[in-house]
Amino acid sequence: MNCRFCATPLSQVFLDLGAAPPSNSFLAPEELNGPEVYYPLKLFVCPDCRLVQVDEYKRSTEIFSSGYVYFSSYSRTWLAHAKAYVEATLPRLGLGPRSLVMEIASNDGYLLQYVKERGVPALGVEPSGSTAKVARAKGIETVEDFFGVRLATALAAQKRQADLIIGNNVLAHVPDLNDFVGGLALALKPGGLVNMEFPHLYRLVESAQFDTVYHEHFSYLSLLTVRRLFATHGLVVFDVEKLPTHGGSLRIHARHAADPLAAETQRLQDLLALETGAGLLTDAYYQGFQPRAERIKAELLGFLAEQKLAGRTVAAYGAAAKGNTLLNFCGVKPDLVSFVCDLSPHKQGLFLPGSRIPVLPPTAIAERKPDFVLVLPWNIKDEIITQLDVIRTWGGRFVIPIPTPEVV
Repeated sequence: MNCRFCATPLSQVFLDLGAAPPSNSFLAPEELNGPEVYYPLKLFVCPDCRLVQVDEYKRSTEIFSSGYVYFSSYSRTWLAHAKAYVEATLPRLGLGPRSLVMEIASNDGYLLQYVKERGVPALGVEPSGSTAKVARAKGIETVEDFFGVRLATALAAQKRQADLIIGNNVLAHVPDLNDFVGGLALALKPGGLVNMEFPHLYRLVESAQFDTVYHEHFSYLSLLTVRRLFATHGLVVFDVEKLPTHGGSLRIHARHAADPLAAETQRLQDLLALETGAGLLTDAYYQGFQPRAERIKAELLGFLAEQKLAGRTVAAYGAAAKGNTLLNFCGVKPDLVSFVCDLSPHKQGLFLPGSRIPVLPPTAIAERKPDFVLVLPWNIKDEIITQLDVIRTWGGRFVIPIPTPEVV
């Protein structure tokens, strides 16, 4: 295996979670008697550019198909994040009816709906037919395709270069980083801005967020590596913001190298210094992470076994990809976690991949009254705890698994 950015041969393993089915390959009831395909979930770190990455065992065209079940609009926290970004960014950039905002991996229109409300032309690029259909129903023009040099060239030929290109949690999902970032440079209008958000590798390591590793996430990104990647394609990452989303993310700001507005900010330099000082450019930084993941696994399994022996019931909330990584790495089955609830009707009635735990609507919590609710998308735990506060009435409690299992 070679690095997907710089093509350096890879041998240093950062994390090995064994084998698992893709995290969003939910099972219909009629599929329960059939086999599932498991793929290795092993991360390598590049000794040159320090990109942390998983091999592309399952093609992105298979993962982001018409049956894709992740719809962004079912998280109130995420919708609020998107709306706040639009309300702050569009006026600051002076965008209006003659501008174009393009979002790559626009999902179900969760963000571009707010752009459209402000009267600014919006174009979504979304490869998944299921989510693209919902976006179009909201009146958002959506190109159902994968983004890269080919599509960017076609859009530029149509004079549809963007004043603002947005990509939230897509950069980590891209198997061909060079094609993707090369496409950004072509699709961006001179004087335009690129904003990309992605989970920060530094936060993953510091908080033992191993459950954010799954097959859809081909890359795990630091500012040092992303800056180098963008520079290779004529784009300057000149500013960065630290965000609380997804357990700690970065939002980078990039422009064409010739753009006079692409002057590096102090907070960019500060974060580069933080990463360098923490050792992200050294081999040592990436060693010793495996035992931390295994300790969390042992602690969670110990807790679940204790409840089973005591006759107490545990349910879960949030049929999220990170939860599937956690459950499959720990080997949890319905005997330890009897069901999981999720707000999305697209997941209800299905079964989690690997663990085969049934997905039910949130009303099942009040109906079945579990003693504990394991919060799988711990990054929005405050939203979930508020939403399910009813469990306090029968003495129920919440369990937060990361960075260490905790009952609250």
